[in-house]
Amino acid sequence: MAFKGKAVDSKTVFINLLLCLLIFYSLFYMIGSVCFGAFRLDHFDGLIPFDFKTEPAESNSKYLVNLLSLELTYFCSGLLFAAVVRRCVWDYALTVTFLHVLLTSLVMLEFPTVWQWWLALGSGLFLMICNGQLIAYFTCQSDQSYASFSIY
Repeated sequence: MAFKGKAVDSKTVFINLLLCLLIFYSLFYMIGSVCFGAFRLDHFDGLIPFDFKTEPAESNSKYLVNLLSLELTYFCSGLLFAAVVRRCVWDYALTVTFLHVLLTSLVMLEFPTVWQWWLALGSGLFLMICNGQLIAYFTCQSDQSYASFSIY
């Protein structure tokens, strides 16, 4: 099997990555603010995308808002990434998640060691990749330049 695909220049990849990061964090703050309002919390902090230190408990509303915001952001980001990059959504999803972990460590001045946060991040990443790749596949099926596998 041979992989047929069109090479993309570095500038396009960099621009797409910046767009994906902008989409990801814009969505995170929008969804986070809606969740804060829905749960009627008093204080909206700007650290919602980076907060892994909130005590994980079902009775903790702030934790539930953080968790819901994370999962909904990853779900919606995959759909929007497919519209931006049209192929290799998994690559951009992994890169954005890696950069998110780096930014989280820098902002909180600590590496996340809370297993619940990693579990939520991993499941969100899985959702992002599956949704994005499915949307990209079905919308680009008729595109002849879309990467496909073929037998010689």
